[in-house]
Amino acid sequence: MLALGLVLNTLGIGLLCWAIFALAVYALPFFVALSIGMTAFQSGAGLIGALLSATAAGALTLVLGQVAFAVTRSSALRITIAAAFTVPAAIAGYHVVFALSQIGVPSLAWREVFACLGAVCIGVMSWTRLMVLVETRPLEAGGVVDNPS
Repeated sequence: MLALGLVLNTLGIGLLCWAIFALAVYALPFFVALSIGMTAFQSGAGLIGALLSATAAGALTLVLGQVAFAVTRSSALRITIAAAFTVPAAIAGYHVVFALSQIGVPSLAWREVFACLGAVCIGVMSWTRLMVLVETRPLEAGGVVDNPS
């Protein structure tokens, strides 16, 4: 019975870590959706109106951010858009890892170290998931140049 509990706990923690890494890119759209939904609800839109406006705002934030990141050629604008998506993901990752490390790490200093490492890992993962949307150009690394003239 103890072995089954250990296996299921390991599986549950692994599933939680997978969900954190898979959903990290959506931290900014979730924040925008939550803010718009709360504002709409407090201004009298009702529950259905707040849910609809929050869903539309979150989806619009995600789509516009990804399209703008994929289409733009300016490196500064691309870095700004990626940072706008990465910073909330890193902050969320910090708080999740800090909360989970309270389960088994008694030292506050080590919890901070683990939380900072988790924030960096989740931020980098969010950054790389945005980089997947960018197609390589002929003069960049990874691109194939057919006619170098």
